[in-house]
Amino acid sequence: MAIPWWIWMILAGLLGLAEMHVPGAYLMWIALGAALTGAVDAAFGVSLESQLAIFVVASALSCTAGYFVYRQAGRHRHGEAPLNDRMMGMLGERGTVCEAFVSGRGKVRLGDSVWLAAGADLDEGTPIIVSGVRGTRLVVEAVSRRPAADPPQAEPAP
Repeated sequence: MAIPWWIWMILAGLLGLAEMHVPGAYLMWIALGAALTGAVDAAFGVSLESQLAIFVVASALSCTAGYFVYRQAGRHRHGEAPLNDRMMGMLGERGTVCEAFVSGRGKVRLGDSVWLAAGADLDEGTPIIVSGVRGTRLVVEAVSRRPAADPPQAEPAP
C-alpha cells in the first residue's frame, strides 16, 4: 500500500503554509522533500518503503542545502550597515562639533541630527569623524585640516 503522489503534494503545501506561521525556518526545506517525493512517485509509482526513503533523503539534503543558503545570506556585505543597529552604521561618518567638549564629552552634528559624543576636548566647529560607539554615545576624533596654502590633491582613481 503506497501513499498517492497527490498526498505528498498536499503535505508539501501544508508544510509550506506552516512555515509562514511557525517560528523557525526549516519546514520549507522539509516541504521540498515532500514535493520531490510526490514528483518521483507520480513519475515512477514507487512503493511505500521507497517513498519514505526518498522523503527522508530528500528532506535531509534540502535541509543541508538550506543551512548553507542561510549561512551565506546571514553574512554582512562589506560596506553595509548592520541591520537594526543604526549607531554602528554611523562609523566613518563626518560631522562637526556643535557643543564644545569638556572632560571628553560634548555634542556633534551629523547631517541634521545632534548626537552625544565622547572624545578628546574639542572646540565648537571642529570637523570630526565617528570612530566608534560606546553605549549611546558616539566616539569621535578630530579631522585634521589641510593648511590653506596647500592646494587640494587629486586622489588617484580606484
